[in-house]
Amino acid sequence: MRLPANARHIFPLVLLVLMVAPNNMATLGATGAEARVQKSVFGKLPDGTAIEQYTLQNAEGSEAKVITYGATLTELWIPDKNGKKADVVLGFDNLQGYLGNEPYFGGTIGRYANRIAKGEFTLDGQEYTLAINNGPNSLHGGKIGFNRRVWKAEPLKITNGAAVKFTYVSKDEEEGYPGNLTVSVTYALMNDNALKISYEAKTDKATPINLTNHSYFNLSGAGSGNILKDVLWLNADQYTPTDDTLIPTGKLESVQGTPYDFRKPMEIGARISEIPKVGGYDINYVLNGKAGELRRIAEVKDPSSSRELEVWTTQPGVQLYIAIGLDGSLHGVGGAYEKYGAFCLETQHFPDSVHHANFPSVILRPGKESRSETVYKFSGS
Repeated sequence: MRLPANARHIFPLVLLVLMVAPNNMATLGATGAEARVQKSVFGKLPDGTAIEQYTLQNAEGSEAKVITYGATLTELWIPDKNGKKADVVLGFDNLQGYLGNEPYFGGTIGRYANRIAKGEFTLDGQEYTLAINNGPNSLHGGKIGFNRRVWKAEPLKITNGAAVKFTYVSKDEEEGYPGNLTVSVTYALMNDNALKISYEAKTDKATPINLTNHSYFNLSGAGSGNILKDVLWLNADQYTPTDDTLIPTGKLESVQGTPYDFRKPMEIGARISEIPKVGGYDINYVLNGKAGELRRIAEVKDPSSSRELEVWTTQPGVQLYIAIGLDGSLHGVGGAYEKYGAFCLETQHFPDSVHHANFPSVILRPGKESRSETVYKFSGS
């Protein structure tokens, strides 16, 4: 399956007029009655701040729910080949779940997704110190990353779908990072069941930036069991091997002859016993194709539900993670979330790029703009 040619560009977006409807629900039309955005209150923070939820519904009746806390995707209801819908991402149906010690379910990750070694880096001769929150390293933006910030939301009108844009201003020295960084992320649920996530950012001081979405996918439905029988194809000839703390060594190594080789479709669980120290996949891949161009980089097929997922991205890398840290103690929309109960395909720049000159640069400078796009396209076989 290929996306239409116009999928290679971010769709023109214009603001819709907000109309107040009964029962405190705001409804916004996208293309007549075909697609819509609904606004509601998801909950309140301890300080009284109201967290909004935006429900995107396309012409097929599929739904994506996103909240202003962390610009987080909480639910994604997608049909199988028989039209039966299931929530294919792990998440919570209440705000409290996201305020505790949760594993970044569906969150927008920044200022720097993945790890930075020892929580420090030097940029233009200046040394910067970050929060240490993952062994000896800094992970996913620090102790209060973008997934724990309150974003401003703006419903948008697009062609053939429904969309909402979230914006956040990360102040200079927030979590130790330099520069005032203005970030926006747009979620667009298209009528062909493609979820497009587009990112834009600009800064007033040079800063590293690496944005991603941390959704956990289970194509049979959240909480329905493990994903080890799902079949994965990944368009990557190389990966970035790591040390024992999951920091890249700086080398780009071939996947040939390793358990990381998914160039031919393979069950996700077929070779996890060959990764004993980690217990499964938590590794960055060097994607084939030209970074900056939207290209198909992965496909996952679920034999149980017959749902299929294609991943397209402009990013140079993707982190494959298979919910190693879950243990059944967290309960969400789909019930208990167990180990191997989901997979993540986090499109990104490489981990710890600030320390490896041979990796694609993650430094954004004033006057420049960072743009990237990832598409998760669903179908039933």
